[in-house]
Amino acid sequence: MKAAIIMGSDSDWPVMKPAVDIFKNFDIEFDITVASAHRTPNRVKEFVQTSEEQGAKVFIAAAGCAAHLAGVIASYTTYPVIGVPISSEPLKGFDALLSTVQMPSGVPVATMAINGAKNAALFAVEIIATSDESVKQKLLDYRSKMKDEIDKKASNIKKLAFENRIH
Repeated sequence: MKAAIIMGSDSDWPVMKPAVDIFKNFDIEFDITVASAHRTPNRVKEFVQTSEEQGAKVFIAAAGCAAHLAGVIASYTTYPVIGVPISSEPLKGFDALLSTVQMPSGVPVATMAINGAKNAALFAVEIIATSDESVKQKLLDYRSKMKDEIDKKASNIKKLAFENRIH
């Protein structure tokens, strides 16, 4: 296993599914669980320790509201932790964003946008790619494909804009 995803609640699954899809697309081995920084702190600690023993090199933590999960995970590991603030009522994820991005000095957590699971997984892929050439090549191919898609969209827009032009 190279990565681990911890969600504060199973209701985070629709937001986090794109991260799982990215890991599958890049053939990144991962594990995933639900654990709460506040309600099941021992479960969080055990999952982090077990994940490290199984080879995890990066963690993604998704949580809403107070969103302390990423910080708690970071306290249990020296590997990178990426926080995904989850949008929830009543503050639409702003509380989770601030809780995640404002970690105290000394135990850093990278923070993605609210509901930014896809970018969290891509950032994890970049971290893994620093020591795995096959993942690095897949990442280069992924970016090349994105470039090709944008080039095609730019060409299509240009055609649409000028197809009814009078000469």
